Amino acid sequence: MKPFGWAIIGPGKIAHRFADAVQHMDAVKLISVNGRDPVRASAFAQKWSRHGEPVAVARDIESLLKDDRIEGIYVATPHAFHAEAIRRCIAAGKPVLCEKPLVPNRSQGLGVVALARQHHVFLMEAVWTRFLPVYAVVQDWLRSGAIGRVRGIQSSFCIDMPFNAASRTHDPAQAGGALLDIGIYNLTMTRWALHAAMGQCPPLQSLHATGVVGPSGVDHRVGATLEFADGVVSQFICGFDASADNGFRIIGEHGVISIPARFWEATDAELQVAGKEALSVRRPFRINGFEGEIEEAMGAIRRGDIESPLMSHQDTLTTLEWMDRIRAIMGVRYPFE
Repeated sequence: MKPFGWAIIGPGKIAHRFADAVQHMDAVKLISVNGRDPVRASAFAQKWSRHGEPVAVARDIESLLKDDRIEGIYVATPHAFHAEAIRRCIAAGKPVLCEKPLVPNRSQGLGVVALARQHHVFLMEAVWTRFLPVYAVVQDWLRSGAIGRVRGIQSSFCIDMPFNAASRTHDPAQAGGALLDIGIYNLTMTRWALHAAMGQCPPLQSLHATGVVGPSGVDHRVGATLEFADGVVSQFICGFDASADNGFRIIGEHGVISIPARFWEATDAELQVAGKEALSVRRPFRINGFEGEIEEAMGAIRRGDIESPLMSHQDTLTTLEWMDRIRAIMGVRYPFE
């Protein structure tokens, strides 16, 4: 089987991690990159060229989409520009793995998902956390009932980041804000954990949120409580103006599962059942952690699937709906909405 060929649209910081994983995987290679800044794109291509096979710099998206060697496209532009890139790729028949959030709101999400289904082209939100080895262990604990029925989830994702109006993270035109940038991990992993424990995520019955909106009009900090059917409660805080342990805890009737720190890129987890000695596990990355989502996407694409059951379109749309509701409570609205 020939190597799977990837292209990248948006050679920013996160795209370097993607390229690093691709260029260290067997039977996979990076074919081309396209970016708004040709100098930056050229430097990216030069850095990730391997084995005498240079990474090409596509002068525009049209030329990238015409390259028959490309089987999948990774979109890593700022959030506000995801939808346009996705639409162009799908219309050209090119499968897409797009950085989270897939798009900034549910309305755009419904549009790109409908387009993927219409053209029968693969589309997946790149939530790498769901594919980390340690979460396979956590899933086994949940499915086996190790902590009994899940009662609640607590998590934090806070980074002390000084305000910078020019940064994409604080720019409403680029769909900035803590919720879409980092709080999405708290929400998508809440949904994942409840699905793993119960077979499906129970319906959301109520949502409460508060926080801080910065001078540029995007959220700097969000604290939210989600109440689900069956009495399950998930609480989280995310923000650019604080520091936290950034852990993730799943609380059950007989014990607790803890991902102690940096849960979005975790290698460690602990199971503590009442009356028993704690069990700690470590599952390191094989490369840098991105390999799991990349392998999932490649397998689905070559099978002819249009979505992954592990990161489904419905997962993405539901998380977008929750974030829309939180932003509405806080009064955060983007200029393109």
